[in-house]
Formats: sequence, C-alpha cells, structure tokens
Amino acid sequence: MKVRDIAKIVSAKVLVGEDKLDKEVLAACGADLMSDVLAYVNGKDLVLLTGLANIQVIRTAEVIDLWCILLVRGKVLPKNVLDLARERGMVVMSTGQSIYEASGLLYMQNLPPISLETERSGKIGVDQPSA
Repeated sequence: MKVRDIAKIVSAKVLVGEDKLDKEVLAACGADLMSDVLAYVNGKDLVLLTGLANIQVIRTAEVIDLWCILLVRGKVLPKNVLDLARERGMVVMSTGQSIYEASGLLYMQNLPPISLETERSGKIGVDQPSA
C-alpha cells in the first residue's frame, strides 16, 4: 500500500516526507513502547503506528531501518524532531484517530500486520514469499 493511501484511509496529515507518498509499505505495527519495537520489529517497509511523540521514535526508527511513522491521537512531534526525521529521509504523519481505529481501518483495506517470526530470528517482520 502506498503512503498516500495510508494517509487518505486514516485522514492523516503528512508532517514530513511529502516526496515519499508513492513509496510502498508492506505491513503495519503499533506500539508505544520503543523497547518492544527494538526487540521485535524489523522496520523494512513497515509503518509504525504510535502515540509516543518524542525523539525516541525517530532514534528507534533509525536503529531498525524504519522510514514511515504514523502518530495517533493527534500527536505531533516537536519541530527539532521533525527536522531530524526529514534529515533521515523518513515519513511522519499524524491522525486524530486512536491506534485501534487507525489499525482497524488499515487492516480492513488489506494492509497486513507484521508477522511473528520469533522462533527463527527473534524479530517480527513481514513474511517473505518462499522461493
């Protein structure tokens, strides 16, 4: 699903990364605890839904190669944090919906959740097609 479609589905405002609206996102995950994101999420081509609106979100995204963040409950990052996200080539959006509402809407439009792969890799990520 393209970033522009995600923004439209959840009525989000794009705060940073307007030039990346045609990039594809393969799955979604939601978390407010960045320690859980670090422990269980592989960020490649995922959108992270979160209510945490501080620099930890951007720093966590950097560590796991995540480039698309959707802030929920109308949260907005401070300007200096948005500037950092812009420098790192990320997309940051904000919606007034709750994490539950936004996740449900995206799921209903066929954006899958991340899959559990903890037995194999200790990470959660997008299922890769088998060869």
